[in-house]
Amino acid sequence: MKKFKFKIQKIEPHQLTDRLLLINLYLTQGLTLVAALVWILFQHRNPIQLLELSGSWNVIYWGAGLAIVLLAADLLISRVLPESSMDDGGINELLFKGRPVWHIVVIALVVSICEELLFRGAIQFAIGPYWTSILFALIHVRYLRHWFPTGWVFLSSYGLGYIYIQTGSLWAPIVCHFLIDLISGLAIRFRQQKG
Repeated sequence: MKKFKFKIQKIEPHQLTDRLLLINLYLTQGLTLVAALVWILFQHRNPIQLLELSGSWNVIYWGAGLAIVLLAADLLISRVLPESSMDDGGINELLFKGRPVWHIVVIALVVSICEELLFRGAIQFAIGPYWTSILFALIHVRYLRHWFPTGWVFLSSYGLGYIYIQTGSLWAPIVCHFLIDLISGLAIRFRQQKG
């Protein structure tokens, strides 16, 4: 019988090709979506119903409102703290620099739907917003090297959980997550283009 030997090796961001980065992004989001759907079904809930649009602008107000607050706070923090304290290892730079705008929109949409379906739709339903926010911060492993971005991801996640509770709609945190990722991605893309 043939034995398989797997070797796990840490890869630095500069070693990633654009193709490998995108494969990793879409593969992890696909796995996130599958995990969300399975977990929601095990909870005897309907994932389609979770994504129903209510027809109320309330979810847009909550989602966009929290996004504006978080983006403004992030901008203020980036002016006060040294850049090294918010370092993600360069992954966001690699992901968004030189990326076409339409692709940044797609990435933001895919990530926001998949992650919010899992974290707010499935996990928060099971364990509440506090523990969900801890898990959310932990999966954003690239921020764990510095305490501040880890705390910031936790607080942002708690805010997403809060607006989900307030609106009763998964679309509020999806809108917020989408806007944050979109605006951050566009800022990186156009900052890189300018420089």
